[in-house]
Amino acid sequence: MTDKPKLMEHDAMVCRYCGNEERASEGYPCADCGTFLCLICSFRGITLCKACEEKAKASKQA
Repeated sequence: MTDKPKLMEHDAMVCRYCGNEERASEGYPCADCGTFLCLICSFRGITLCKACEEKAKASKQA
């Protein structure tokens, strides 16, 4: 019997808010730029990645 080749697939992405690595299908895009946000952050009501959140804060202060 031949051995099956080891799969090298990795469908995880890093959340651009908290940094957790989650399956790509278990998350949502940032409302502004579309980068990946994990499911837990979306449950917490986070809709923007860290970079977009910083931009929004900067524009409010200006």
